[in-house]
Amino acid sequence: MAFQRLSILAEAFSETQKLAVWNKGTVIQGYDPRIWRRDMCGYAMKYDKYGVCGEYGWEIDHIRPVAKGGSDDLFNLQPLFWENNRRKGDTFPWYG
Repeated sequence: MAFQRLSILAEAFSETQKLAVWNKGTVIQGYDPRIWRRDMCGYAMKYDKYGVCGEYGWEIDHIRPVAKGGSDDLFNLQPLFWENNRRKGDTFPWYG
């Protein structure tokens, strides 16, 4: 059930939105920024691993969770390594 839910969430954002959020990740010096970025905690993510619960997998995270009044506006979204997103849950503020 959780994996099905993740699949639904992964499809909720367009490719344009996904790329805009990806570009908010930290560039890793010496690596292609179209492929590799770091999340706010410093974890490496790979663009093609979006929605994957595994090595280098990442998700689009709501900085202020929707459950706490957050929106889908770009300013409220960030790329986050999937395990960090699980740890964060609906915590706000969260400092990693």
